Amino acid sequence: MFTDYTGKRQQMVRQQLIERGIHDSRVIEAFRKVPRHLFLDEALWPQAYDDHPLPIGEKQTISQPYIVALMTEALQLTGKERILEVGTGSGYQAAILAELADEVYSIERIPPLAKRARKVLDSLKYANIIIRIGDGTNGLKEFSPYDGIVTTAAAPDAPDPLLQQLGVGGKLIIPIGDEYTQDLKMYVKEAEDTYREESLGGCRFVKLIGEHGWK
Repeated sequence: MFTDYTGKRQQMVRQQLIERGIHDSRVIEAFRKVPRHLFLDEALWPQAYDDHPLPIGEKQTISQPYIVALMTEALQLTGKERILEVGTGSGYQAAILAELADEVYSIERIPPLAKRARKVLDSLKYANIIIRIGDGTNGLKEFSPYDGIVTTAAAPDAPDPLLQQLGVGGKLIIPIGDEYTQDLKMYVKEAEDTYREESLGGCRFVKLIGEHGWK
């Protein structure tokens, strides 16, 4: 039986995003449009627009909508950017980014997640997303430099390859901390090897596994 989640999606945008201070109109419209439930197993569809993370298999999660919006808004996208996402996961963040940027490159270390995300994104006709399988902590140098990099898992420190693959003026959004609590950080590349660091608040993500993350 087909269920229309448009009402729940609009309610999510009002209560979880706008009322918490998300104000970029392009970001808000992207969240109004992208069907978050399709990125989850059908059994979880009734919870898809609730205010918490949800499991997507392989011990990974889809982040709560507000956190996805906060990270996306911080990039200040205009529609012309090339973006790297580290940790494709369900594909939902990639879809949001694809609504707001020109090119989205996404890297995922778990092949079944990458395959499932690609299938959903193809069904929604997102032609400006390229997914690669590999160690996200090394980034994707072949498509760099990036105007923005979003990391959907937490690292003990900002991976140097990701910082290096930013263009000047580019932003890396990444949770930094230990296994249990992290701070959502933004690193702005002001010049070659010069970065400005800002905190966007507390958060909790799964571990970023890889050469430049958690082993």
